[in-house]
Order: sequence, then structure tokens, then C-alpha cells
Amino acid sequence: MPRIYLDHNASTPCRPEIVDAMVPWFGEHFANPSSVHAYGQDAKAAMEEARAQVAAFVHAAPSEVIFTSGGTESDNLAVLGAARALSERGRHVVTSAIEHEAVAHACDQLEREGFTVTRVAPDARGVVSADAIADALRDDTILVSVMAANNETGVIQPSAEIGARCAARGIAYHIDAVQAAGKIPIDAGAWQATLLTITGHKFYGPKGAGALIARRGSRVHPLLFGGEHERGKRPGTANVPAIVGLGLACRFAAEEVATGAPRVAALRDRMETALLERIAHVVRHGGEAPRVPNTSHLSFVGVEGEHVVLSLDMKGIAVSAGAACKSGSSRPSGVLTGMGVPAATARAAVRFSLGRGTTEDEIDRVIDLVPDVVAKVRAASPQAAA
Repeated sequence: MPRIYLDHNASTPCRPEIVDAMVPWFGEHFANPSSVHAYGQDAKAAMEEARAQVAAFVHAAPSEVIFTSGGTESDNLAVLGAARALSERGRHVVTSAIEHEAVAHACDQLEREGFTVTRVAPDARGVVSADAIADALRDDTILVSVMAANNETGVIQPSAEIGARCAARGIAYHIDAVQAAGKIPIDAGAWQATLLTITGHKFYGPKGAGALIARRGSRVHPLLFGGEHERGKRPGTANVPAIVGLGLACRFAAEEVATGAPRVAALRDRMETALLERIAHVVRHGGEAPRVPNTSHLSFVGVEGEHVVLSLDMKGIAVSAGAACKSGSSRPSGVLTGMGVPAATARAAVRFSLGRGTTEDEIDRVIDLVPDVVAKVRAASPQAAA
């Protein structure tokens, strides 16, 4: 039987037309875009076209796009770079308790440097409210960082409302939009973001290319030192092929998000409904809140989520127990425990994340196979033996 991939929040397949567009920049158009000769200027022109495509996708100006190696670098540049640049105004940072490690661990580093970090908890739905963020702000708060959509539950955060609270106080606001890109519209202007992160491989572009949107007037210290590339914020010879791919991924996503999202959401909802009906003792996380259309996070109470993941993999179905960057960890999801989910229930969680290529037949097969897999894993669990 063909294998089924339902782990698109970890990474997506690069679209064939994007791969084709990238290939010439590995070979015949190989030059360094910083070179002043014609070869170099051809590469630079390709980069600038990609910059315009990224800017249009997030509703920003091309001059505000800084190319990076991906989401982790962009998040680190935003959090560490902005906090250090603004430290003369204060040393307090506000974030949420459910951020991706790229933001969470950057905040840990700020604490080692003498900053104070407040981590705001979400409600039971997984939503970090604008009121809760506003309550955490202080006179010395210089930066707020809250993701647009959670990578595990898919819950959409109130970015515009949080942005309005930050703007009213003159506080820099960073949005990690990695899991939102390609799933919901992104608008850095309407959200009043100072800084915003995306990465290509989450929405059918290549790995190794991302962007930090640094709005006009924002202050960010670089993390790396070298040449004056990317307005002096990110030195190093540009990864032209991957940047070309990122630009095209943004163009396609902008064109297709309105039509693709409803189809994927319908498949997700049908799968969820069937599994909740056919399997006892299932907890759906974030289902009472707005979510990105492709994500379902379910706990099959009484098992270890990793055991379900491995059993489904043996059946040819790829899912995950949470964020890919946490794979192999025995700790329950910090996102779920932050929502007040008991540790045992959090350890029973499995994330299904659909993609643009997911079919009705694949979802039918998942609906048929998952109940039997869960039943067998439950029967073999220590709780059943007891």
C-alpha cells in the first residue's frame, strides 16, 4: 500500500515547479549575488525578485525582508537581536508559555544575559489572550514575542489584538508565523508586527531559506559578523537557489491559500469526527479555538503517543507525537501542559497535520486503521496489564 504522509507541520515536500526553478541557480547561474559583474547581478536580480514575492506575501515592503537560513535563525535574530538592541530602554521581555523552542530557548538565553522574561500561559483552549499579554507589560518591557499559530495544536493566536496592545505602548512585537504561512493569510501591517518570521519548508518551499521581516524603524543587532549583506543584519553569501524557491513558495501560497484551506479543513474535520466517534477516551486539543485548517492534535488516553506513532508508521502512516524538534524526548508536551492538560494525557498525544496533496482516500484509510492501532497499543500498555 502507498504510504501516507500526515506530518506536514514538521516539513512539506518541495513543489516540483519550485525545484525546477531552483536548479539553474545551482549550475549555470552560480555566481555570488554580491559580485558587481553581470553574472553576479543576474543572481542579485533573482534574489530581489524573491524579496518582492516574500514582501507581497506578508504585506510588507521588500526593503523590510531579511533572508536567513530558516525559522530558527529568524526567531533568534528577532528575539536576541531586538532585545539587545533595545536594552538601554529596559530589560523585560514578554512571551507565551507555548512558543516554539527557537523562541523559548532564545528567551532562556536572554535570562542568562540578565534580562527578565515573563511567560504568559494560554487558556484551556490554547489561546494566549491579548488581555493576558497586556497585563504582563511593564514600564521596562521592550519586546513581546507570541506566535501566530501553534505548531502542535494549530491554534491561531490573536495577533492583531496583541499587536494593538504593543503598539499602544510603543513596544516591539515579534510574531513567529512559521506555522501560519500558507495556511492562513499573513498581514504584518494589520497585525502591527515589528518583526515577523517565516520559513520556506513549511509551505512547499525548500529547506535552508527563511526570512525575518524587520519593519521600517525596527532595531535589531546582528547575531553573526562579516560582510554587509542583508542591510548588515545577516552576513554571509546568500543561498540564491533556496531564496528563489522561498520566493516562489510565497507566490504560490498567496495565490492558493483561500481555495486550498477549506478543502484541507474539510478533510481534517471528517477525520477528527470519525476518530472521535470510533475511539473511546480521546481528547481533542485546541478544538474549541480557531485553528489552522490542517492540524489535529488528539490524545488517545491510556497509551504513549510515541507508541501510536511507531505503530502507525509500520502501517505506512506518518504522523508525530508533537513538534519534530522534540522527537525522542520523554517529557510531555510543554504546549499541552501549559494549557492545563495532565501529563499522562499530554504524553498520549498524536499530531496529524494534513497537506495540499492529502486525498479523501488517504483519510478514509487513516479512519479505518487508527482505531485498530490504538486498541492494540492500549491492550499492550502497562495500564491494561495492571
